[in-house]
Amino acid sequence: MVATMDVVVAGGHGKIALLLERILADRGDEVRALIRNPDHGADVQAAGATPLVADLEALDADALAAEIGPADAIVFAAGAGPGSGPQRKWSMDHDGAIKLISAARSNGIARYVMVSASGADPRSPDDGGFGTYMRAKGQADAELSDSGLRFTIVRPVSLTDDPATHAVSTAEEGERQISRADVAATIAEVLHDPGTIGRNFVLRAGSTAIPDALAALA
Repeated sequence: MVATMDVVVAGGHGKIALLLERILADRGDEVRALIRNPDHGADVQAAGATPLVADLEALDADALAAEIGPADAIVFAAGAGPGSGPQRKWSMDHDGAIKLISAARSNGIARYVMVSASGADPRSPDDGGFGTYMRAKGQADAELSDSGLRFTIVRPVSLTDDPATHAVSTAEEGERQISRADVAATIAEVLHDPGTIGRNFVLRAGSTAIPDALAALA
């Protein structure tokens, strides 16, 4: 039987995060959800997680580390959102992830799972829109890869709200969509699968059971 974990989820009120929190809580993990808006606490609690009000953009890395304390793993599922301007793409999608890397190191939290995006590239044009988002995410991914942490970077394609199928593909080409529910289920599996440490992979809808798809990465 896999040991339970103490997991911190950044961006804890996001759609993927809430789905992930329920999966983790149902299997017995302790889950804390970082949220900026205290009004979101009830939704987080309904998903089985403990809300932790901590603004990733406002706090520095040391303050963030103090708020988080010890844990077994961190999941970065935060994001500025599609309607945000370029400044927030840097302050959240990049800087928020980097602060959390620093906090993980300070607190001895070795495991870090990044929810990135297919096509994230540190050399994408800083065009103030989608290119800036891809550049910010790509640079954050690169810094995590070089951090010395036991990282996994999950890069889903376009997201839907369809029900989970519990079958995915990690191929570079294929379906252009995947449900948030299947992304959440994959992250939950990643956390308990040491074979995914050091992996950076695209995630899309597919026909392979999630544990088998992850095992094929090794």
